Order: sequence, then C-alpha cells, then structure tokens
Amino acid sequence: MTSSPWLVVGLGNPGPEYAATRHNIGAMVVEALASRNSSSLAKHRRAHASAADVRIGGERVELLVPRSYMNESGGPVKAAADFAKVPAERIIVVHDELDLPFGSLRCKLGGGDNGHNGLKSLRRSLGTGDFFRVRFGIGRPPGRQDPAAFVLRPFGSTERRELEALVARAGDAVETLVVDGLEVVQNRFND
Repeated sequence: MTSSPWLVVGLGNPGPEYAATRHNIGAMVVEALASRNSSSLAKHRRAHASAADVRIGGERVELLVPRSYMNESGGPVKAAADFAKVPAERIIVVHDELDLPFGSLRCKLGGGDNGHNGLKSLRRSLGTGDFFRVRFGIGRPPGRQDPAAFVLRPFGSTERRELEALVARAGDAVETLVVDGLEVVQNRFND
C-alpha cells in the first residue's frame, strides 16, 4: 500500500493587487517550490485552487494555492485533501506570521490560529488544527498601523532585496520537513 501524498498549501489572496503583499508569502513559497521542481501551478481538478504534483525526496507532494480569499481558504484545502485522500498530519501550511521578525521561520505541528483568518478557515474546514505550519515572519506593523492593513501592503524596498533568498530558505524548510521530519526541520530552520 502506498502512503498518501503530502499536501503543501501556500496561503494568500488571489489577484495581481495582492501578489506582492506580506499576506501572500505562503503562496510565493509554494510557487517557488513548483518552479524549483520544474513544474508550474495549474487549475486543480476538484478544488478552487492552483496546484502542481511534484516529487520531493521520493515523496509525492501536491503543491496548492487556494484561489479564494484568505478567510475562505479552508474550503479549497479540504476539497484537495479529500480528493487526494491526504490526512491532516500530511498537510503543511505555509503562511505569514506577524509575531515573528521579518524573514524568521518557525516550523511546528498544530497550535492555535493566533488571529490568522486563513488558519481559522482551515481549522474550521478540516475540523482540526493538527497540521504542520511553516510560519514566515513578516514583523509587526510600524507605529499604530492596523495589522489588517499592514499584511495587505507590499514589502518595503529593503525587504524586497532579501525576499528571494528568504523564500528559497522557506522552500528548503518545507522540503526538509517532507524528507526528514519535524525535529530535523526545527533544529535546522527555527530561528
């Protein structure tokens, strides 16, 4: 019997106006993983999402970016997971994290949603929060700026200069999680 594939989900919002925003860092990482694995995202057969099937370290992996808004991303993820028969413990969600400094990574299994609407939607649709998370730090908003407005703004010029290398590092973390497991990825990437 073959094991079920991994499902790697990059959270974000659809449309060009959101493509370069902090809230879309998860989608950026998954798109980079597709490119790194000589693939590109295309319309999923059953979910309102873009997807690509790749192999990472011999493991079957479905890369997925929901085409819905962040707060509705649980439906497409649930549809894709059900279609491919992926249990929650083989789902990895890459998302932005306000409570981490820009570019920091933290990988973990389970946990709360910490006010993140994409994670709330996933927990509601999947019926559990027991999935892996690759949390990509975007930092706190400056001054008294509303966090909801901050996450929808593009990265600053200094951040953009570092972004490609940081996205690649997050992709490395996802691949390490798939191949070597949580303890190895935490020791190597959590900062």
